[in-house]
Amino acid sequence: MNTKKKALPIRLPHAEVLSSIVGPLLTWYEGQSTLRCLPWREEVTPYHTWLSEIMLQQTRASAVIPYYTRFLEELPDIESLARCDDELLMKLWQGLGYYSRARNLKKAAGVICAAYGGQLPADFAALLDLPGIGRYTASAIGSIAFGLPLPAVDGNILRVTMRVLQCGEDIAQPAVRRTVEEALAPYYPSGQAAGALNQAFMDLGATVCLPHGAPHCATCPLARLCLAHDAGSEQQLPVKSKKAKRRVEQKTVLLLHQGRALALTKRPDQGLLAGLWELPNLPGHLTQAEVEAWLAARGLRTLTIARLPDARHIFSHVEWQMQGWAVELASPDAMVAEDASPLVWASPEELADAYSVPSAFQYFLHEHRGWTSHA
Repeated sequence: MNTKKKALPIRLPHAEVLSSIVGPLLTWYEGQSTLRCLPWREEVTPYHTWLSEIMLQQTRASAVIPYYTRFLEELPDIESLARCDDELLMKLWQGLGYYSRARNLKKAAGVICAAYGGQLPADFAALLDLPGIGRYTASAIGSIAFGLPLPAVDGNILRVTMRVLQCGEDIAQPAVRRTVEEALAPYYPSGQAAGALNQAFMDLGATVCLPHGAPHCATCPLARLCLAHDAGSEQQLPVKSKKAKRRVEQKTVLLLHQGRALALTKRPDQGLLAGLWELPNLPGHLTQAEVEAWLAARGLRTLTIARLPDARHIFSHVEWQMQGWAVELASPDAMVAEDASPLVWASPEELADAYSVPSAFQYFLHEHRGWTSHA
């Protein structure tokens, strides 16, 4: 006998209020258009919308702008993206993080060229089938680029909706996201207004209905409709359960110098930071004697060695606690990794132009620039 309880359907309280928010939001957004001048809004194409939405995942708009501009200068259309060299792709993405986004962009571009003649499909289900595109991104592209009446439910829409309805459901639950999407869908317009409405939600959440600290209710176009504002509970909503605690990993990072050149190794093709270049690093926090012994065992003769200040890098599910050693080597000819893969030696110019090194190592690369400035 199956005694497992079925999850009860989620019901949003006061959902009838949602029919009244479209007009005020669109009017507000039209009046705010000059305040959020973003390049992907100035020249709207399906490719531009897709690229910007992928870059904006987990990344602030202000940080995305220079990457977006540089990316389009090198890869101006979907065909060039599908054909681009992987090293160029990773170099263009360097510093944005979540590198699987870039790999999925290229995979999707290949599918688009093979199946759709190099043009993004104007269909929600077809967009959803492309690598790296989930419901939110498919809805954003569909509404902004093609005028489809699709709510693009992200953290901004969830926050605004939960506050307007004074709803205490946990927005970390996928079922809540789908419920909000279904509740908003009947009120979404078609055409240009569909994309404008999604962008109005995004802008309202980014500039007025803020996630941390007090929201700016005095300037909110939905204040008179907002039940949380009426009850004074804005800062208690939305409810979001905490993520699992990050795993902590200790690493020893090695800046191995041969003159002006710096040693790099390539990460495995699968897993965290897959396929990117990195500074050689070892698990745990090693002493100077342990570092020198490890190098000697691989035929690397140390001329000088100096301890660097510690650094830390946080990913979504893991935290790296790193200590570093700057080492001047007598010879670059030995193997360093246990799988016998050789070190690659990069000049400062090659490091800047050709090799994609993730931001986790940028502090130590800054130390390298200081080293080479007087080498």
